Amino acid sequence: MFKAYAWLTFCVVVWGSNFVFGKILVQSFSPALLTFLRLVFIVLFLFGLSYKKQLFRLNKTDAIVIFFLGFIGVYINQWSFFVGLQTADPTTSALILATTPILTSVLAAIFLKEKLSTRMALGSIVAIIGIFFVVTKGSLSSIHVDSGLLWIVVTMITFAIMIIMTRILSQRIDPLMITLYSNVIGLIVSMFFALPLDRPLRISSSIFDWGLLIGTAVIVHGLATLIWNSNIRHVDASKASILSNLEPFVAMLFGLILLFKPITGVEIVGSIFIVGGVVLSTYQRKQLYSQK
Repeated sequence: MFKAYAWLTFCVVVWGSNFVFGKILVQSFSPALLTFLRLVFIVLFLFGLSYKKQLFRLNKTDAIVIFFLGFIGVYINQWSFFVGLQTADPTTSALILATTPILTSVLAAIFLKEKLSTRMALGSIVAIIGIFFVVTKGSLSSIHVDSGLLWIVVTMITFAIMIIMTRILSQRIDPLMITLYSNVIGLIVSMFFALPLDRPLRISSSIFDWGLLIGTAVIVHGLATLIWNSNIRHVDASKASILSNLEPFVAMLFGLILLFKPITGVEIVGSIFIVGGVVLSTYQRKQLYSQK
């Protein structure tokens, strides 16, 4: 049990650090190109994992869903993440993305006919108050929404859509195959936008930057996800979901260490509201968000 929690904590640290590493990478690579390059290495990693598996033949309906999953849940999700991090603060971005389970529950109620509870509504209000507090930096007189944060909201929405689509498809298709097919689609789509969307085009010649790009692609989107899904079965799902909500605090810590960004009282208070609201609203919906 301790070993399982240790591995799950490792995954949370990896996912939380991705906001800071992403912030570093967008200084050296332009967003669309960075998205394309990351998907190249993610797909190579997934092919390595699935080379012994027989490719699953999709029917027309599943193929259409996989296409939109790859386009929206993979390509737009990753591209908007990097576009947003060009100007958005990593900690604030992590806090906004922490509310994904709430939107996921709303989408599940709409498309999967799941019921919304009073707890869900109350938790959503608490989380929204926390986001408002962080974005306005605790002052109603200084409301200014960074354009990058709007793209992070797009990332959050596409992530929630990806969770719903994956849940529907996983009832019929191996999750690894879903991940592989959708990332291949995302990679193909990214080929058409890697150059036209970036003005100016930036590509680093630093070995460190390329190592960080490849390492985060494989570890964040490949290894950590596999470890999480392998260990989630050994622990209580509600406790594991609470662990995943610690990502904003990890982002704060890594921002302090790597970007020398001080942790403010506003961020701490906002984090407590947001994480508390998410835990409150998703307490009875832990199974939907038990896999990253």
